[in-house]
Parts: sequence; structure tokens; C-alpha cells
Amino acid sequence: MNYFDGLVFAVADDQKDAYVDYAKKVAALLKQHGALRVVEGWGNDVPEGKLTSFPMAVKLAEGETAVMSWIEWPSKEVRDTGMAACMKDPLFDPEVTSVPFDGKRMIFAGFDVILDA
Repeated sequence: MNYFDGLVFAVADDQKDAYVDYAKKVAALLKQHGALRVVEGWGNDVPEGKLTSFPMAVKLAEGETAVMSWIEWPSKEVRDTGMAACMKDPLFDPEVTSVPFDGKRMIFAGFDVILDA
């Protein structure tokens, strides 16, 4: 079964176009290093929770939207190798490339697929 990375973070509403441009570049780089698919979701029904929620997880502020991304890889091994290569690219370095979101508020994790229906 394939392997997935899941990410959630906040993007300022006025940075949506800049984010989409950045995401396209990141997707191309990820695919160059083995990713099968990259999906970006701009939140439009993201309720505030009482105990937990996407807004709470990323400390969503007024004028921001929660974004959920997932990256599909053929295996964890390909993902580990591919992500290591991507992390060396200037596109992943916020000191070199202007990143249109606050990476300190991003949550991310890797997942084994247990059902694909």
C-alpha cells in the first residue's frame, strides 16, 4: 500500500494566490523526487472546536484559512528518500524562498494506508 504525508497549516486569505503559486512549485519538486500525487485543500467548512479542531491546531487568526495538504508516495522508503532530497532544495528553505505561511504553526505526519476503498 502507498504512504501519505498529511499537513495542516494557516494561510492568510490575501496570500491565497501566492500560496497556490508556491504549492505548484513544491508539487513539481515532490513529484520529481517520487511523489505520486500532491493535493492542496483550501478550507471552506472548518468549524472551531471545543476541545480540538483544525483552527485550534494551527492557531488560526482572523483573516486566515486552514489549508490541508496531502502527498501520496509509493512507499515510506520513497518518501524518506524524496523528502530528504527536497529538504536540501532552496524551495524548502524559508531563508532563501519566501514561504506564504507560518511554518511554525504547521502540523504534519506520515500515514500508512490501512484502507483504500
